[in-house]
Amino acid sequence: MAANFWTSTHYKQLLDPEEADVVHPPDRERGITVEDFKLIKMQMANHIWKLAQSVKVRQRVIATAVTYMRRVYTRKSMSEYDPRLVAPACLYLAAKAEESTVQAKALAFYIRKIYSDEKYRYEVKDILEMEMKILEALNYYLVVFHPYHSLTHLLQDAGMEDMTQFTWGLVNDTYKMDLILVHPPHLIALACIYIASVYKDRDTTSWFEELRVDMNVVKNIAVEILDFYENRISISEERVHAALNKLAMKP
Repeated sequence: MAANFWTSTHYKQLLDPEEADVVHPPDRERGITVEDFKLIKMQMANHIWKLAQSVKVRQRVIATAVTYMRRVYTRKSMSEYDPRLVAPACLYLAAKAEESTVQAKALAFYIRKIYSDEKYRYEVKDILEMEMKILEALNYYLVVFHPYHSLTHLLQDAGMEDMTQFTWGLVNDTYKMDLILVHPPHLIALACIYIASVYKDRDTTSWFEELRVDMNVVKNIAVEILDFYENRISISEERVHAALNKLAMKP
């Protein structure tokens, strides 16, 4: 594991915002829109979370798995890499990478237990085969830095430890977006602290000034998070299923 974010493969793989939501040609041919693409990735993040809760792994494993899933779809199409299989395979791989090994057999068991939909039903061999494909799609770069570590230290520095639970929840929700593919993790943490300070009416102006970070970037990330919360209520299960059904259609 690289000790320094700025020399890591994670830093070298950061994308421009417009690169994170590019729908690949095979998916476009099936009618997948950018909105469909975002919805499916969000649904798969939830899929990973549900499975992770069942097999009882740390939040960091969940965050790494979601990051892998989002990275895969910057390079591979959903029609080629079924999201309903990629999600558990990413969790399986992330658990290994974060030294919290989970048995593929346990994942297959809980998939059957959680989902009645046959399209989610994959067996152990399917998960293991997809793990190898994901490794290749990721170019075997498995290092992921998360905002949690920075968040803890920054909250202490700002004297805002009482905001830990609130800001931690905000960071968790950033994995429902592509922020981890676009921004350094400490800036995501700062955006969450900025939202918390405004929401709780804390004056952190001088503290942010001392950090000498680009506040335009921090505020832009904060706006993206708040936009997500504002628009999330319009996302329905029907829309997600309709988007997933398009993947099975012949172009």
